[in-house]
Amino acid sequence: MLDIRQFKKSYPTGFQLEVNSLELGKGIHLIKGENGSGKSTLLKAIAGIHDFEGDVVLNGISLKKEGLTYRRLVNYSEAEPLFPEFLSLDDLISFVAKTKGAENAQISALKETLRIGDFAKNPISTYSSGMLKKAGLILAFLGSPILVILDEPYTTIDVASQGRVTDLIHRQLDSGVSFLITSHIADFEELFAYDSILTISDGNLEQSHG
Repeated sequence: MLDIRQFKKSYPTGFQLEVNSLELGKGIHLIKGENGSGKSTLLKAIAGIHDFEGDVVLNGISLKKEGLTYRRLVNYSEAEPLFPEFLSLDDLISFVAKTKGAENAQISALKETLRIGDFAKNPISTYSSGMLKKAGLILAFLGSPILVILDEPYTTIDVASQGRVTDLIHRQLDSGVSFLITSHIADFEELFAYDSILTISDGNLEQSHG
């Protein structure tokens, strides 16, 4: 499913994250590591947001050579999403839906699942941290991705919403979507049958099977 080849990301501070070769099959993969270990850096690179050396290939499609096609198949929700405050969630959904080919029925179902209600009409400037998180999660499920990347999907949302996100992930897994997920929640590992668990430490990535 996902093939990471000769990956290297360096920063002026001297921090460097390297993954020489890693192949991940379909399913769900948990990425663990301390704050500042490079988890978000890796996820943003795989999502096609950060520049890096090397390549990432998804189902034979190269991010470096076929970037547009690759990005249409990968959705991403960051840990602390930020959006232009003058836009509403409906504005954001409309834009992303066009690029991802999402249909109105899917949009309505996601709004219902995450209990968005009329908040989608309000400007982002009025949103709480929890509503911002829900906005980012809705965008991450739009269209027909084959890989969804979720960075700390449960932070800032209430327990009931966490349960609905868990159900949503399970439904998408059953339909063949794969996931890369990070989480600091202590019992998060008990929620899913992971195909692998990846640990980042000292700029390196180690893999173990779930």
